[in-house]
Amino acid sequence: MSQQTNLTSAPVPGATEAPGRERSESPGSGGEPGTGAAAPAGGPVLVVADPEVPEKARRRRFTAEYKLRVLEQADACTEPGKIGELLRREGLYSSHLSAWRRQRREGSLRGLGPRKRGRKPRPKNPLAKKVTQLERENRALQERLRQAEVIIDVQKKVSQILGIPLATPEDTESSS
Repeated sequence: MSQQTNLTSAPVPGATEAPGRERSESPGSGGEPGTGAAAPAGGPVLVVADPEVPEKARRRRFTAEYKLRVLEQADACTEPGKIGELLRREGLYSSHLSAWRRQRREGSLRGLGPRKRGRKPRPKNPLAKKVTQLERENRALQERLRQAEVIIDVQKKVSQILGIPLATPEDTESSS
């Protein structure tokens, strides 16, 4: 004896009944499925929703020529509703027109060109190269000074061990 599994008994995640089909159970009847007056022959048809995630929408970019053409068309609209018709036809918003008009006032194609997004690069300091060179030179001189101080300390300790008196700066001033 072969067994058939009934797919309609357990709900499928993301599944909905096919639109336009009648349900096998009349609403509110409380009866068994399949006892409705207009039940389809094969039972309810399930449509599984597409689990594929659509790709991320990309930002639209408009060329300066396109912006100018749309602005000219918008300026030519004199009758009520014509600008709305233009915006719907082109798939634009009224904020596009206001921003593009402001850009046109600032300087035709220069203002209408695409702007680079993100942080603005810092202007290069003309003295930065000189500063890095001086810092490098300063580190080298500090290292030489440290070496000289170590050598002087070693000379002092050697003279103490050998019992040789060293001339101090005060001694040399008094003898001159």
